[in-house]
Amino acid sequence: MFDVRITPGPGIPDGAEIPAAELTERFSHASGPGGQGVNTADSRVQLSFDIAASTAFTEAQRQQLLTRLASRLDGTVITIDAAIFRSQRRNRREARERLADILRAALAPPPPRRRATRPSRAAVERRLLSKHRRSELKRQRSSPAL
Repeated sequence: MFDVRITPGPGIPDGAEIPAAELTERFSHASGPGGQGVNTADSRVQLSFDIAASTAFTEAQRQQLLTRLASRLDGTVITIDAAIFRSQRRNRREARERLADILRAALAPPPPRRRATRPSRAAVERRLLSKHRRSELKRQRSSPAL
Protein backbone atom coordinates (compact mmCIF):
# COMPACT_ATOMS: atom_id res chain seq x y z
CA MET A 1 0.00 0.00 0.00
CA PHE A 2 1.05 3.58 -0.50
CA ASP A 3 0.15 6.94 1.00
CA VAL A 4 -2.50 9.33 -0.29
CA ARG A 5 -1.05 12.71 -1.19
CA ILE A 6 -3.37 15.73 -1.18
CA THR A 7 -1.88 18.59 -3.17
CA PRO A 8 -1.84 22.10 -1.68
CA GLY A 9 -4.87 24.22 -2.39
CA PRO A 10 -7.36 26.57 -0.76
CA GLY A 11 -8.00 25.52 2.82
CA ILE A 12 -5.00 23.19 2.84
CA PRO A 13 -2.01 25.41 1.98
CA ASP A 14 0.73 22.87 2.73
CA GLY A 15 -1.11 19.88 1.34
CA ALA A 16 -1.42 16.69 3.35
CA GLU A 17 -0.31 13.11 3.26
CA ILE A 18 -2.42 10.32 4.66
CA PRO A 19 -0.22 7.42 5.78
CA ALA A 20 -1.04 4.05 4.26
CA ALA A 21 -1.49 2.64 7.78
CA GLU A 22 -4.63 4.80 8.21
CA LEU A 23 -6.27 3.36 5.07
CA THR A 24 -8.18 0.10 4.87
CA GLU A 25 -8.63 -1.71 1.56
CA ARG A 26 -11.00 -4.53 0.70
CA PHE A 27 -11.11 -6.31 -2.63
CA SER A 28 -13.98 -8.13 -4.31
CA HIS A 29 -15.30 -9.21 -7.67
CA ALA A 30 -16.49 -6.33 -9.80
CA SER A 31 -20.10 -6.58 -10.93
CA GLY A 32 -21.30 -6.56 -14.50
CA PRO A 33 -20.35 -8.47 -17.62
CA GLY A 34 -16.82 -9.63 -18.12
CA GLY A 35 -14.68 -12.22 -19.73
CA GLN A 36 -12.75 -15.17 -18.46
CA GLY A 37 -11.40 -13.27 -15.45
CA VAL A 38 -14.69 -11.88 -14.14
CA ASN A 39 -15.18 -14.55 -11.48
CA THR A 40 -11.53 -14.97 -10.56
CA ALA A 41 -10.08 -11.47 -10.32
CA ASP A 42 -10.76 -9.33 -7.25
CA SER A 43 -10.44 -6.05 -9.12
CA ARG A 44 -13.05 -3.97 -7.23
CA VAL A 45 -11.52 -1.85 -4.46
CA GLN A 46 -13.21 -0.41 -1.37
CA LEU A 47 -10.95 2.14 0.29
CA SER A 48 -11.95 3.23 3.81
CA PHE A 49 -10.53 6.11 5.81
CA ASP A 50 -11.43 7.03 9.41
CA ILE A 51 -11.34 10.83 9.51
CA ALA A 52 -11.66 11.14 13.30
CA ALA A 53 -8.68 8.86 13.96
CA SER A 54 -6.42 10.46 11.36
CA THR A 55 -3.16 12.20 12.24
CA ALA A 56 -2.83 13.80 8.81
CA PHE A 57 -5.11 16.76 9.62
CA THR A 58 -5.37 19.34 12.36
CA GLU A 59 -8.31 19.19 14.77
CA ALA A 60 -10.03 22.07 12.95
CA GLN A 61 -9.60 20.35 9.59
CA ARG A 62 -10.96 17.06 10.99
CA GLN A 63 -14.05 18.85 12.32
CA GLN A 64 -14.58 20.59 8.97
CA LEU A 65 -14.27 17.26 7.12
CA LEU A 66 -16.70 15.53 9.50
CA THR A 67 -19.21 18.37 9.10
CA ARG A 68 -19.01 18.75 5.34
CA LEU A 69 -18.87 15.05 4.54
CA ALA A 70 -21.51 13.99 7.09
CA SER A 71 -23.86 12.65 4.40
CA ARG A 72 -21.12 10.40 2.98
CA LEU A 73 -19.82 9.05 6.28
CA ASP A 74 -20.62 5.86 8.15
CA GLY A 75 -19.84 7.08 11.65
CA THR A 76 -16.54 8.83 10.98
CA VAL A 77 -15.41 6.56 8.13
CA ILE A 78 -15.59 7.48 4.45
CA THR A 79 -15.56 4.63 1.95
CA ILE A 80 -14.71 4.94 -1.74
CA ASP A 81 -15.60 2.21 -4.25
CA ALA A 82 -13.61 1.88 -7.47
CA ALA A 83 -14.42 -0.74 -10.08
CA ILE A 84 -14.12 1.08 -13.39
CA PHE A 85 -10.89 -0.58 -14.51
CA ARG A 86 -10.16 -4.25 -15.07
CA SER A 87 -6.91 -3.96 -13.17
CA GLN A 88 -6.88 -3.96 -9.37
CA ARG A 89 -3.82 -1.71 -9.39
CA ARG A 90 -5.58 0.95 -11.48
CA ASN A 91 -8.68 0.73 -9.29
CA ARG A 92 -6.52 1.21 -6.18
CA ARG A 93 -4.98 4.32 -7.72
CA GLU A 94 -8.42 5.61 -8.79
CA ALA A 95 -9.83 5.13 -5.27
CA ARG A 96 -6.93 7.08 -3.74
CA GLU A 97 -7.28 9.90 -6.28
CA ARG A 98 -11.03 10.14 -5.59
CA LEU A 99 -10.44 10.20 -1.84
CA ALA A 100 -7.87 13.00 -2.25
CA ASP A 101 -10.26 15.00 -4.47
CA ILE A 102 -13.16 14.62 -2.01
CA LEU A 103 -11.04 15.66 0.96
CA ARG A 104 -9.52 18.62 -0.93
CA ALA A 105 -12.98 19.86 -1.94
CA ALA A 106 -14.32 19.48 1.62
CA LEU A 107 -11.42 21.49 3.05
CA ALA A 108 -11.74 24.34 0.52
CA PRO A 109 -13.36 27.50 1.86
CA PRO A 110 -16.91 28.17 0.69
CA PRO A 111 -17.27 30.45 -2.36
CA PRO A 112 -17.96 34.12 -1.65
CA ARG A 113 -21.61 34.96 -1.06
CA ARG A 114 -23.54 36.30 -4.02
CA ARG A 115 -24.21 40.01 -3.86
CA ALA A 116 -27.80 40.81 -4.75
CA THR A 117 -28.07 43.17 -7.71
CA ARG A 118 -30.95 44.79 -9.56
CA PRO A 119 -31.33 45.26 -13.30
CA SER A 120 -31.01 48.84 -14.47
CA ARG A 121 -34.12 50.79 -15.43
CA ALA A 122 -33.05 50.70 -19.11
CA ALA A 123 -32.67 46.89 -18.96
CA VAL A 124 -36.15 46.54 -17.45
CA GLU A 125 -37.62 48.80 -20.16
CA ARG A 126 -35.86 46.83 -22.93
CA ARG A 127 -37.23 43.56 -21.55
CA LEU A 128 -40.78 44.89 -21.30
CA LEU A 129 -40.59 46.42 -24.80
CA SER A 130 -39.38 43.09 -26.18
CA LYS A 131 -42.27 41.28 -24.47
CA HIS A 132 -44.71 43.83 -25.85
CA ARG A 133 -43.38 43.38 -29.42
CA ARG A 134 -43.62 39.61 -29.14
CA SER A 135 -47.16 39.87 -27.78
CA GLU A 136 -48.18 42.14 -30.68
CA LEU A 137 -46.70 39.73 -33.21
CA LYS A 138 -48.65 36.81 -31.78
CA ARG A 139 -51.85 38.85 -31.54
CA GLN A 140 -51.57 39.75 -35.26
CA ARG A 141 -51.22 36.09 -36.21
CA SER A 142 -54.48 35.05 -34.57
CA SER A 143 -57.68 35.02 -36.56
CA PRO A 144 -60.01 38.00 -36.13
CA ALA A 145 -62.84 37.56 -33.68
CA LEU A 146 -66.26 36.93 -35.22
